[in-house]
Amino acid sequence: MKTDSYSERMAQLTEAGVRVDSPEAMISLGRDVAAGLHAGSVLALQGGLGAGKTHFTKGIAQGLFDDLADGLGGSPEVTSPTFTLVHEYQGGRLPLYHFDFYRMGSEEEVLRIGWDEYLDEDGVVVVEWPDKFPDLIPAQVTWLSFEHDDGARIVKLLHS
Repeated sequence: MKTDSYSERMAQLTEAGVRVDSPEAMISLGRDVAAGLHAGSVLALQGGLGAGKTHFTKGIAQGLFDDLADGLGGSPEVTSPTFTLVHEYQGGRLPLYHFDFYRMGSEEEVLRIGWDEYLDEDGVVVVEWPDKFPDLIPAQVTWLSFEHDDGARIVKLLHS
């Protein structure tokens, strides 16, 4: 996607949010957002179970891999890191580090898996359930809210 798509999507997210009616549309939204990400970008995805956070992250991965994937088998299969706590996706325009704090019991547990080291990497960090340990989230982060709405999802930019 072009940077124009990123700018348009971010403007929509800041105003009234974006209504997303399908998993495919959530992936598309993630792809648009990926166009504007850079090394050191951190996204905090806040929302309940089944709100679309992982599908959004799939779109980010697709966006980061699109330019490099032509003829090379495409982007990686993105799955929720609920039980593994973090997934790493290398080989795209930028590495993607996908965290899930849902099953984490303490800040110390998050730090033991290398949270601080990942934040120092030249990649994109996406964290689901960041509100469990808000003190660990850096100041320079994009917070997005994912809410259920009558079968659809509403995605809003909380702050950046």
